Amino acid sequence: MASQAADGPQTGAASRRSKLTPEREREFFGAALDQIRECGYDALTMEGVAASTRCSKSTLYRQWKTKPQFVAAALRALNCPRFAGIDTGSLAGDLRAAARAAGERSDEDAKLLQALGPAVLQDEELERALRDALVEPELGALQEMLRRAVDRGEIAAGHPALEFVPAQLLAMIRLRPLLEGQHADADYLVRYVEAALIPALGLSEST
Repeated sequence: MASQAADGPQTGAASRRSKLTPEREREFFGAALDQIRECGYDALTMEGVAASTRCSKSTLYRQWKTKPQFVAAALRALNCPRFAGIDTGSLAGDLRAAARAAGERSDEDAKLLQALGPAVLQDEELERALRDALVEPELGALQEMLRRAVDRGEIAAGHPALEFVPAQLLAMIRLRPLLEGQHADADYLVRYVEAALIPALGLSEST
């Protein structure tokens, strides 16, 4: 996949990475991800981000040499786990809380995943960054919920449905927009948890 490059070689002090404030970095990253959601990955340009954030494109190229590197950095900065810290004392309660947390950002996340889809398949750095930002933290938190439930004796460690829970919940965020043209909001995800996951795990709906 072709990458964008800076306008010619840079030497001396100009070639060194200037230090950006965290606030300025977040502004660049936010502008990039917003443009991807609205227009798609292919339509994103370093020039467009520079114009929307009132900086020179050389500022961006000094920090991130190519568009894929820039977007990968933006994805990693996006890392804000939705499920971290959820611990209601029961697995059914944890899954409902996770569903509500996922629903709060599902529209933005689904748009980003859809817009990045083709590019991620062609660029390993983007794929890794996407997993680091939107997959691994949530996967780890869900697996921790399941481990605690096993430790509490709520569910047997060998229950056949356990291994599929993270994939089922995370997949619904992506699939509903494709199947129904609507994002998976909190109400939809909680109903899914109560109608499908809790019964499959043999949990009490009242917990």
